[in-house]
Amino acid sequence: MNTLKHTKQILVIGLGLIGGSLAKCIRLAHPDYHIIGFDANLTSGKTAVKRGVIDKFTQNLQEAAQTSDIILLAVPVKISLDYLKQLNQYSLKESVLVTDAGSTKCEISEFAQNLNFDFIGGHPMAGSHKSGIQASDVNLFENAYYIFTPFDKQNPRVAELTDLFSGTRAKQIILTPQEHDEITAMLSHLPHIIAAALVNQADQFNQLHPHAKRLAAGGFRDITRIASSDPKMWTDILLSNQTSLIHLIDQWQEKMAEVKSWLTSDNQTQIYQFFENAKDTRGRLPVHSNGAIPAFHDLFIDVPDKPGVIAEVTTLLGQANLSIINIKILETREDIIGVLQVSFKNQADLLAGKACIEANTPYHCRVK
Repeated sequence: MNTLKHTKQILVIGLGLIGGSLAKCIRLAHPDYHIIGFDANLTSGKTAVKRGVIDKFTQNLQEAAQTSDIILLAVPVKISLDYLKQLNQYSLKESVLVTDAGSTKCEISEFAQNLNFDFIGGHPMAGSHKSGIQASDVNLFENAYYIFTPFDKQNPRVAELTDLFSGTRAKQIILTPQEHDEITAMLSHLPHIIAAALVNQADQFNQLHPHAKRLAAGGFRDITRIASSDPKMWTDILLSNQTSLIHLIDQWQEKMAEVKSWLTSDNQTQIYQFFENAKDTRGRLPVHSNGAIPAFHDLFIDVPDKPGVIAEVTTLLGQANLSIINIKILETREDIIGVLQVSFKNQADLLAGKACIEANTPYHCRVK
């Protein structure tokens, strides 16, 4: 007697960069799965179908949800909460599993505990300078961390998600929602707050010292580059991780008060120790690994100050089929070597770019 094997149906709510990329990864590992997409933006849905990211686009969320085996919420946390309320009103399959891809996990996991279906939070820790379904990339999460956050780390349904997202080729980790939010608050959310605060303070300072803006184009711009992140997204992240962040901000203020006291008392020993500890700790951090803040893949090329240099470099990289996400001149002065900074989307492209330039030009390249 022949039996038909059930083809799993996956519903992806939110067809932006993350939702589209995850759909591509699901397709890679499970080509037999039926992927349905839902998005408030009709154009995104049509584009996703046209590009083969999903099998079908629907505007009937209830109908799609009630026939799906796994539902992925690839939207901001606050919007995910609204969708969870909607899903809870539908007659979903008893075996359905709902997950999300948001940046914080406590708020949504605690909310989902009282719903009529199983929910396990998820967080693929990768991103891009681009957005939208057009930017979706099957390689976006490769070698990044994908964190799953069940309240019970032994929850057997986590295996369903690790299998579903195996095509991401990410490093999968299981944390509790609280562990996740405390770690990302320290390693990602607080640094974004500090970077934004520095930029805002510098903006006020520039009103008094107009020349300061020109001087900020170098190192200051580099150490605050994460302040360019999406304001709406970061407002959502901060408000959904308040407890952890308030505690860390209190600690930060205490540390800054301590540094201030060392300056006031001319405490050379403590100031030296402060920087020595930081230097030693940073030196032991992993290099070019995708963590809570995506790594920047920058190549610094010493080039002569002459016409055509930038075109020469970009042409060589283009011929090597290497994609550049940003390029800028750090320093160009007459009769001296300038520095061209070229940014790539991943470490593999960075190293390939370095090899390409060094093999075809006399220019010296550096990777920081």
